[in-house]
Amino acid sequence: MPNVLVVDDDPAILEILSAYLTRDGYQVLTALDGLAGEALLGQADVAVLDWMLPGINGLDLTRRAQDRYPALPILLLTARGEEADRVHGLRLGADDYVVKPFSPREVVARVAALLRRVQVQQRLNLGALMLDAPARRVTLNASEIALSRTEFDLLLTLAQHAGTVLTRDRLLERVWGPDFIGTERIVDVNIQTIRRKLGDDPDAPTFIETVRGVGYRFKVEA
Repeated sequence: MPNVLVVDDDPAILEILSAYLTRDGYQVLTALDGLAGEALLGQADVAVLDWMLPGINGLDLTRRAQDRYPALPILLLTARGEEADRVHGLRLGADDYVVKPFSPREVVARVAALLRRVQVQQRLNLGALMLDAPARRVTLNASEIALSRTEFDLLLTLAQHAGTVLTRDRLLERVWGPDFIGTERIVDVNIQTIRRKLGDDPDAPTFIETVRGVGYRFKVEA
């Protein structure tokens, strides 16, 4: 069940969008301001952000989301219908926009379209390694590799950000969630298991590199 984050300072809009999205089978996360919304970005599969927000406005939140979660699709809600404003939002990293007043059904339809686009992007062909996120399937040299849910989510997160160093804190937030109580060691343990299952030598890795003192990086060459 995909997680949809809706950030708007109007409780009525949060209530109606939550109702429509829940009815269509989505898990809805809500926030009334940009700071609260930023704390939930790591749990979201798609974000619906109001342009005018207290604390951090929608454009700044979009920019921060793109810096931390570049694969996260973003739908902007805006009362600014001018073309220049819409283009500005898209250039900052938003994937789509809806001008207020809007139909809740249109927002739900656009969320569904963004998620379909992401699902296509989540079928990753990485040389001998293939990841199919919608099917939660991993194959190496055409042989299926059995991963746990957490192992799969961790490998997918690294692969989606190939070439980028992800800190242990960021991996904890994305894979285990911000409410996880434990130590960073759990990231290292799961990386070790993934490497073992992939036959990936940590001293000469094909897929996952250790960046000492920082975190891990999926090799672009893979």
